[in-house]
Amino acid sequence: MTRKAKDLDSLLRLRSWAVDEQRRELGILLAREEELVREGEELVRQLIREQQVAAADPTNAGFTYAAFAEDHRRRRERLARLKAELAVEIDAARDRLADAYRQLKVLEEVQKERRRQERAEEARREQAAFDEIAQTQHRMRNPPSQGGS
Repeated sequence: MTRKAKDLDSLLRLRSWAVDEQRRELGILLAREEELVREGEELVRQLIREQQVAAADPTNAGFTYAAFAEDHRRRRERLARLKAELAVEIDAARDRLADAYRQLKVLEEVQKERRRQERAEEARREQAAFDEIAQTQHRMRNPPSQGGS
């Protein structure tokens, strides 16, 4: 039994859906990474503002700045840890996307080859039909001679 290119259609749709899902997952992770970058930038802005306030009033700021600095350090470390964990997840998501894309491309190539083979087989059958018609016409125009005299 020969395999037809049409047999792969549902599998191709499934693989295409898998690629789309992996793209969406990667997009979500990249959006989260951007969010963490923005949080980091906001932390820097907060630190600069607190330092300016502390510089303007060093006597009162001494008590509050120490607590702020400690909290800022913890938040910065947490953010760095989250970024590192997210980078690992992003790399894994990229690998999954690449794998899903590779699987899709393999199936597309198999389908393309099957279609090429189907076209070649159809052309062969068509040529055989034309050859049969030509032989029939030739026999009708040139009947075999009946030797007998």
